[in-house]
Formats: sequence, structure tokens, C-alpha cells
Amino acid sequence: MTRSLSIIILLIASYLCIGWADTLVGIQGKAGEIESVAANFIQEKHLKILSKPLISRGTFYYQVPQSLRWEYTYPFQSILLIHNGNINRYIKSNDGLVKDSGAELQAMQIVLQEITLWLRGRFNDNPNFNAVLETGPKVVLTPKEKSFAAIIQRIELMLSNQPGIIETVRIYENDYSYTKFMFNNVRLNKPLEDSLFQEVR
Repeated sequence: MTRSLSIIILLIASYLCIGWADTLVGIQGKAGEIESVAANFIQEKHLKILSKPLISRGTFYYQVPQSLRWEYTYPFQSILLIHNGNINRYIKSNDGLVKDSGAELQAMQIVLQEITLWLRGRFNDNPNFNAVLETGPKVVLTPKEKSFAAIIQRIELMLSNQPGIIETVRIYENDYSYTKFMFNNVRLNKPLEDSLFQEVR
């Protein structure tokens, strides 16, 4: 579970750092202009043993500095809420949405502290990743340490022509499996209520 939640946080942090600009330094300068993001997403899980990817759909909301709602709506419902340092996860069961009290959620506190560098567009200051801006435009993030490379081999962010929007994200776990996120209906800098990050609804 910690691995999955880490990927979600890394994904959102990467998403909010995009400005646009021609250099990573320029992206850092533009990062402060994004206060919130809301979007729908389609997730494809590609595995070597599968002829077709596993498809999931959902929505996410993010508001600086660290408020997040990441909700899967298909094929199963689950909700991750982060607000004011509190992390809660809810999973659909026969009794409705049930709070997950796993101890793994506490490990996310450490991940969030490291990711705040990305939220300010400071890709190269993150102790876990090297960042390169390539043509496309595309940002490629690769782990510096073997311990992190065991979770994520690299992350590729394909940028939209519209400032502040990423079209696709590919997270490569290894040479044979990767997760692809495609975003649509993106809304930037729209006011979001605190209750969205605190209540299951």
C-alpha cells in the first residue's frame, strides 16, 4: 500500500510543478502560479503477463500546500484524503466506504516532506531524483538511489501546449511494467472547499 500511495503523491507533486518554460529553472519560477488542480484521469496498468492493460478511472483535486483528494471510481471505489498533515484512506466494502487504519499510511508523512520540493518546482533539489527536460516537451525523473529505484525506475511527464497541464504521465516500475495516467477536463486555480479533503461524499 505504501508503494501505491507513494506513486500517487509523486504523480501529483510532479503535476503541480509544471509552468511552462524552456528550462527547469524557468519551470521553478512558474510553479508558484498554480494554486489548485482538479481533473479526471484514466489509469492504465501495463504488465508483461497481460495482453491488455488494467483500466481504472477517477478524479483528483489538489490545493497547495498539501491538500489532496485522489478518488478511484472504477472499477472499485477508494478515496485517499490528505489535509493538514492528516492522511486517511477509505475502501468500498459491503458496509459502504470503510476507513483503512493500516500503519503504512504513517510512512506517507515522510514522503510528503520530501515532495514539498517538487511543489515549488525544485526538481533538482529533490534528494531522490534527477530531472531532465527533453524535447516534446517532456520531463524525465530518475531515482538517485537504488532503494528508490526498486519502487520507480523512472517517471516521464508529457507536457501539454497549455501552461500548467500535463497530458500523460508514465511511471515505469521496471523494464516490463509501467502505469500510464491520461488527464482530461483539467481545471486550474479554481477555489476548492476544505471539506473536499476531509469528508467522504
